[in-house]
Amino acid sequence: MTHRSWDKLLFYLFALFFVVTIGFPFFWQVLNSFKLERAIFSLEWFPDNYTLANYHKAFTTRPLLEYMYNSIVVSVFATICSMLMGSMAAYALARTKIRGKGLILIVVLSVSLLPPIVIVNPIYAIIRSMGLLNTHAGLILVNTLFTLTVTIWFLVPYLHTIPDELEEAAEIDGAGPWMCYTRIIIPLIVPGVFTVGILAFIQVWNEYLFALVMNPVRVRLVTVGLKMYESDNYIPWGTIMAASTVIVIPLITLVLLLQKRIIGGLMSGGLKE
Repeated sequence: MTHRSWDKLLFYLFALFFVVTIGFPFFWQVLNSFKLERAIFSLEWFPDNYTLANYHKAFTTRPLLEYMYNSIVVSVFATICSMLMGSMAAYALARTKIRGKGLILIVVLSVSLLPPIVIVNPIYAIIRSMGLLNTHAGLILVNTLFTLTVTIWFLVPYLHTIPDELEEAAEIDGAGPWMCYTRIIIPLIVPGVFTVGILAFIQVWNEYLFALVMNPVRVRLVTVGLKMYESDNYIPWGTIMAASTVIVIPLITLVLLLQKRIIGGLMSGGLKE
């Protein structure tokens, strides 16, 4: 075999190992969601009998659709707020000539590096004083705060790839900062914004701590809802795996619908001819 053939072989072996390692837990979860309880604990790969009872229980024993509705509302609005405010903040940090921009970015990054458990008490007190406990608005506000840091850090380098000459030419024609941002910058960073938006959506969808602490009764998200299937003496693994499979569907659908735009944005970068 030639050196190039060995490179291809190693590449495909690594890709296969990566796909199997990442995909096997999800495959095992989906497979077990169709099994009877005894088949799950006997570790049978392909039992003789399959059932949809776990999915029926997932929707009837707990309000799974309500949990998914709450998660969709919070994730969509938090992502939109994060993309809007994050893109404007990133544009200001990337384009304005002010002192301390590096320090501002470090402060923004430090917020995302803080363990949520460290700041859950003061955030809970603030949300309670605002009367936003057990509301969608409270969770949207908190999740926007945390996804905003990631959005800014992703978009600032992306904006640096766009040449300043485009805005300088627009300014000569009389365009102000807002027109430059809306008419020139936004169309160029749409692929990057979509990519960051998907990351933000997934982060909000998977968030557990604040969803548990600030909305324990009225607005339960899917991450908290999964815990509700358990009881003190029994854990219905089949039902939980069925509910988990249903919960993952919106994320998979989102990625499949936007994958071409994401890949196109990552390949082309911010500079457009």
